[in-house]
Parts: sequence; C-alpha cells; structure tokens
Amino acid sequence: MKKYLSIVSGLSLSFILGFYLNSTPPSQIKETSLISVNQFNPAMQNIKLGAFSVSLSVKDLKISKEFYENLGFSVFAGSMESNYLIMKNEDTLIGLFQGMFEGNILTFNPGWDQDAGAVGVFDDVRLIQKHLKDNGIKLETEADEKTSGPASLMLKDPDGNIILIDQHI
Repeated sequence: MKKYLSIVSGLSLSFILGFYLNSTPPSQIKETSLISVNQFNPAMQNIKLGAFSVSLSVKDLKISKEFYENLGFSVFAGSMESNYLIMKNEDTLIGLFQGMFEGNILTFNPGWDQDAGAVGVFDDVRLIQKHLKDNGIKLETEADEKTSGPASLMLKDPDGNIILIDQHI
C-alpha cells in the first residue's frame, strides 16, 4: 500500500508541477459548470476520463529523452533535475520517470485536455470511483468520497497493468 501511495504522491506532484505551468486559467474555460453528484449519469455510458498519458519508469532519463526526441517528442514539462520529463508529440503525452516507481502506468487526468488545459465539463474522480465500485472493479487506492477537488485512485486491469486516474482540479 505504501508503494502505491508513493506512486500516487510522486505522480501527482510531478503532474501538478508540470501541468500547472501550462494550465488554462478558469476565466478562459469555455464551459464553467462541472458535473456534480446531482447531475451524475448512473449508466456512465461515456465516462470522461480526461487527458491520457503513459508514465514510463526509465533507467536513464537522458537516454530516454534522446530516444523520444528522435521519435518527434519534445519536452512539455518537468526537468532533468527533478528526474522526470513530460514529453509531447501532437496530442500524445509520455511521462518519463527515473527512480520514482516500478513498472509503467496508464494515466488519465479528469478535467484536463491533452494540453493540460481545464475542460468545462468532466466526470469527477469520485463519480468514476463510484461507477467502478458499483461494477465490481477492485481498487488499489481510493479517493476520499467526502472531499472535492484534486484526488486520485488506482486500479489494475486484468493483466496487472496499473491505471492511475489523477484529477488535479
């Protein structure tokens, strides 16, 4: 459990720092009403998971950076000194993390688009969590249902791949 909390904390911190610098101020959000518990669609036919990225655990950040630059990615956020980089190629995001966690993680950020800009309408992580639990999905970590705003949860797919749903707003 401590390992997962460390992963969540490390990823949350890195994404918050990286994306904070590139986020859209609330005054520039096109739609300002967020989906609340009262507006929640229990069927959740079209869950809005937000921005998607793959968080890769890398052995050598410099070598990985050069490799992904050769694939057309450029640094979007992070720093070599912080041992992580968020790299972008068009709408594709890859996080490179050296020494922060083991294995690779599929990451979704409800409330953000692929440019780390806030979207007006999104499914809160706690609503997604309720849907998952109602459908018998086992969660590795959970968001506190009594809170609002930033929170995260983790689960594994049937093959053991870690999925992080990490809401920053």
